[in-house]
Amino acid sequence: RMWTHLEKMRGGIGMRGPGETQLETDRRLIQHRIRILKERLADVERAREIQRQGRHTHFRVALVGYTNAGKSSILRHLANDRDVFVEDRLFATLDPLTREVEVGDGYTVLLTDTVGFIRKLPHHLVASFRATLAEAREADLLLHVIDSSHPAWEEQRDVVDGVLNDLGLSERPLTYVMNKMDAVPENEATAVRERVANLMPNSLFVSALAPGGLDSLKASLLSSLRTLRPVLEVQIPAANGRLIAEVHRDGEVLDQQVNDDLIVLRARLDERTIGRLRQAGARVKVVQGGSRPQPGSRDRVVPLP
Repeated sequence: RMWTHLEKMRGGIGMRGPGETQLETDRRLIQHRIRILKERLADVERAREIQRQGRHTHFRVALVGYTNAGKSSILRHLANDRDVFVEDRLFATLDPLTREVEVGDGYTVLLTDTVGFIRKLPHHLVASFRATLAEAREADLLLHVIDSSHPAWEEQRDVVDGVLNDLGLSERPLTYVMNKMDAVPENEATAVRERVANLMPNSLFVSALAPGGLDSLKASLLSSLRTLRPVLEVQIPAANGRLIAEVHRDGEVLDQQVNDDLIVLRARLDERTIGRLRQAGARVKVVQGGSRPQPGSRDRVVPLP
């Protein structure tokens, strides 16, 4: 009888009272610990929500993909940040990490690295995945990073696409990024490119570790920013200070002028903000960019050549 000590009666300071067994005490202490951890997780989620609201004015891009696809390496090299942790193992990244990335012509985007997906993991039960998926929901653009050197890259792609579909993100602008092309054997590279061209015609072929291996990705991000966040002219009655403040809060204001009783702003705004402004009676028109991709295709953002 190895566990008879669990049946012993205990009493004293910190105990519920005389007559409580060790097993009951342990169970109560564990439940208390679980409750504390849940409260801390809730605090973390609230803090992240505040951070996401603060980033709302920026063009946000989320790196998603199967674990070990090279997402962290892409973020590290694009952001030129050696503090981004990179290691060739499962779940090397367990927390969303965001960095500002210059994409050319003076523009920047916020790029978020996320925990890697994996087959048969209950994503909705894991705190790290919940945080990751929240970042994906808030992103203007998803970059689905795929390890092109992995023999099962198609299966891995399907796992990630399936989760994104379950989350209602199948219509979110997305670009497939075939990473690690430098690791594909030379005699297989052509076949990989042809297969990808048939499945995902507008995919990017990159290598985070090769010199200049991410140039096409930066060009694509700049193109996507101009497409998905066009420069708009917004006309609002000068008396409507609340609506003017909303543009400054939720958009990137490039210029503001007074025209009689109107405030005319040039700004980059996301679709949700544009919809709210129009419902409130503001006049909104595109003055630069804005040729939006058609929803429904798997490659919903066409990169630059």
